[in-house]
Amino acid sequence: MLDVCLLGTGGMMPLPKRWLTSLMLRYNGKGILIDCGEGTQLAMKEQGWSFHNIDVICFTHYHADHISGLPGLLLSMGNADRKEPVIMIGPKGLKRVVSSLRVIAPELPFEIEYIEITDNEMSVDLYGVNIEAFRVNHNVICYGYSVKIKRGGKFIVEKAVANNIPKTMWSRLQKGEIIEDNGTTFTPDMVLGEERKGLHVLYCTDTRPMPIIAEKGKGADLMILEGMYGEKDKLKKAKEYKHMTFYEAAELAKIANPTEMWLTHYSPSLIRPDEFMDDVRVIFKHSIAARDGRTVELRFDDEE
Repeated sequence: MLDVCLLGTGGMMPLPKRWLTSLMLRYNGKGILIDCGEGTQLAMKEQGWSFHNIDVICFTHYHADHISGLPGLLLSMGNADRKEPVIMIGPKGLKRVVSSLRVIAPELPFEIEYIEITDNEMSVDLYGVNIEAFRVNHNVICYGYSVKIKRGGKFIVEKAVANNIPKTMWSRLQKGEIIEDNGTTFTPDMVLGEERKGLHVLYCTDTRPMPIIAEKGKGADLMILEGMYGEKDKLKKAKEYKHMTFYEAAELAKIANPTEMWLTHYSPSLIRPDEFMDDVRVIFKHSIAARDGRTVELRFDDEE
């Protein structure tokens, strides 16, 4: 099961009932935070989610509304007695940017490990989760993130017996280990069935529409896309500042066909996003104007 919470849905500046951009995911006791706008730790408190188990923090880019909440969050994590390292992922310059912000949070009881994205695409596996970053089109270097939990096939006793696999190896092979024994190689596919459908969340803000966004979100359980403007007369402004409208996000979702698409990263002038959703759902039926704190539990197909 993968827990997903959209902590903040605001762009540019926080509002009384709308925190700035941030997404939290939890899987197997590990937490992944994507972006950390001002108010992120307060948004987490409102949801009853813990600072302590944030293990990975990803940044789409270094505009203030996506990273300005980091110093306070790090201090809160330290005060929660965290000792384990925190992994940070972000565009080139990550360590320099974070180090600058840490001038006001210099002493932490845990280490920070940095993974800087230097190519148009990068993939890393952490804690059983595949995190893939891909370059999008904003006025600074910016990335979207595809988060996948892959799922191997079921263990098939008959297959293991037919392949003469010793029972002492069954558990190790089921966990994906390749075993060399007396010149013979035993591989997981010798005891497992077809790979099963996993879980997939795509998160992308601050960009113009790009084919790669739909490509990376193909068949996702959830796409979370920027909807800076709902007003149709704001298209020119969206193009100028390299953002997306509700309708452009819906067109990408129509191509990718996820189970559901949430809009986020609203302009401060956009007070009631729901007013525009009838037209958006004409393009992609399963569209939602998300509000702060929107949460979903994504489950594997055969989970109750």
